[in-house]
Amino acid sequence: MKKVIEFLTANPVQYLATVGRDGKAKCRPFMFCFEQGGKLWFCTNNQKDVYQDMQANPYVEVSVSSPSYAWIRLHGKAVFENNMTVKEGCMNNPIVKGQYQTADNPIFEVFYLEEPHGVIADFSGNPPYQF
Repeated sequence: MKKVIEFLTANPVQYLATVGRDGKAKCRPFMFCFEQGGKLWFCTNNQKDVYQDMQANPYVEVSVSSPSYAWIRLHGKAVFENNMTVKEGCMNNPIVKGQYQTADNPIFEVFYLEEPHGVIADFSGNPPYQF
């Protein structure tokens, strides 16, 4: 898990893929918040389509590449939790704070990936790191 956290932190704008409510693939920029309690936490706004998509089908995939052409593909089930400790931790990110102002903002939601699995790979020819 340490490698995954380091990779996501070093490459702060990831892409989150969902299945839209129209049955079509959707991909949008997203940000990893942090790891807490062995869980990878993300946040969003409950007024956005992405939130509604994850309510309808919680299985998502996150992907990002590094400047050195390594990449991660991480998938799991998005589990929403009204966790005030996590919400307050997310407020340490100035972008999140600028969007939501306070952890108790009613549109502010946090979620973690249940049973995250995936791969970190590159073009080196070395076997990918699977987790």
